[in-house]
Amino acid sequence: MFLEQPKKAEPKKGWIEVIAGSMFSGKTEELIRRLRRAEFAKQKVEIFKPAIDTRYSDEEVVSHNASSIRSTPVSSSQNILLLSGDVDVVGIDEAQFFDDGIIEVCIKLANQGIRVIVAGLDMDFLGRPFGPMPALFSVAEYVTKVHAVCMHCGDLAQFSYRFSENESVVVLGEKDIYKPLCRRCYNETKNQ
Repeated sequence: MFLEQPKKAEPKKGWIEVIAGSMFSGKTEELIRRLRRAEFAKQKVEIFKPAIDTRYSDEEVVSHNASSIRSTPVSSSQNILLLSGDVDVVGIDEAQFFDDGIIEVCIKLANQGIRVIVAGLDMDFLGRPFGPMPALFSVAEYVTKVHAVCMHCGDLAQFSYRFSENESVVVLGEKDIYKPLCRRCYNETKNQ
């Protein structure tokens, strides 16, 4: 008789998921849902957000619907690599605010067998691709585009219209200075 050889453990398979859309489209809500499911499955989860995002909490990722999950604020994408020790899943919120190094960070994590779930705005208030998000779409295995509801006509909205005078690309705010609009309403409002 031959002795049966012990089976080698399969290497973990990593991948990148991107959740993108406009303000108020449910990106963070979907990120939290996926991370909670991973925790429920007893997977080791670590969540990161940019340190500049202090709208609701310094140390939690919080959706507009007040769902929240513990997170680690970081000032640089490279910090994510340093703090991602022995984990199965890494969640990253507000990815558009990170430096372009976030792309390589996500690739390295996925190559290490980690499931990486990234959420962020796909366009800035001027309707242009936002920061590293287009490159993240390119390297991701899965991309989910979520939509808000147009505050003018009720159609699906994919634009984050800002009604403040501030011309900076990065302006943290909520319903006080942003509203989701469909393409037609966005263009009509922008051109007034």
